[in-house]
Amino acid sequence: MVKALQVPQRKVYNMYNIYNTINDLDIRNGETKRMNCPSCKGYKTFTVTNNMGNLVWNCYKASCGLKGGQRVHLSVDDIRGGFDVTEKSAAAFELPPYVVKSLEHRHIQMFCAQWGIDENELGLLYDVKEDRLVFPVIHDGVMHDATGRSLTKRLPKWKRYGNSGLPYVSGRGNVAVVVEDCVSAAVVGCGSFVGVAVLGTSLADAHKRYLAQFSTAVIALDPDALPKTLAMAKELRGYVDNVQVLRLTDDLKYRNTTDMTNLAKFAKGEK
Repeated sequence: MVKALQVPQRKVYNMYNIYNTINDLDIRNGETKRMNCPSCKGYKTFTVTNNMGNLVWNCYKASCGLKGGQRVHLSVDDIRGGFDVTEKSAAAFELPPYVVKSLEHRHIQMFCAQWGIDENELGLLYDVKEDRLVFPVIHDGVMHDATGRSLTKRLPKWKRYGNSGLPYVSGRGNVAVVVEDCVSAAVVGCGSFVGVAVLGTSLADAHKRYLAQFSTAVIALDPDALPKTLAMAKELRGYVDNVQVLRLTDDLKYRNTTDMTNLAKFAKGEK
């Protein structure tokens, strides 16, 4: 008698246990926690975020794909804190009246042509008073801040109009590329990456919270900032599962062939 072959069944998530595990974490509003996946056991591949009562979780391991969401109760302190961090912060920011739509200003056209970026696509603004190209810092469809780049020899070269601490972000994709300035982020965002400008060489908590949503982050600071690059990568590994360092020959906004080729390899998973 021939025995029937036993075909192993595909593992089915026990969602009851998943919900219990997530609820036991007691994540406060605005917090993100990274942990081993309760399903596939992947090391630090599972993140849970509480965004104003929307609890969202996701495993970044391709072979797992565990994800979901649910509403949770917010305490009075959570609600008050959420308004303080997001809505109150956004409402408090207001651009000066002399920062306007560029209206195809000649200086801006020349600057955008020089770096190969699209003024309209990026929603760039113009500081009439100080002759600055202004990059709006927008998150969740709301402008929280802005930073302006002098189009003349006026100092400082870069000026922050608010104090949100949020990064300037440009582009779409699954890989975040961390750079220093908005122009580099805009150039990176033209490809299949998300350019994240930290507007300096240090990471703020707001930067880390934003980058935690990506499975891969590539640190690509200027060549002369290598020690800062390595320190930043080490610091970010507590928030992002896959952190890589791209050693540049020049700033990414210059589109050096070697640098752009090496960056493209990250999209193909060759690095």
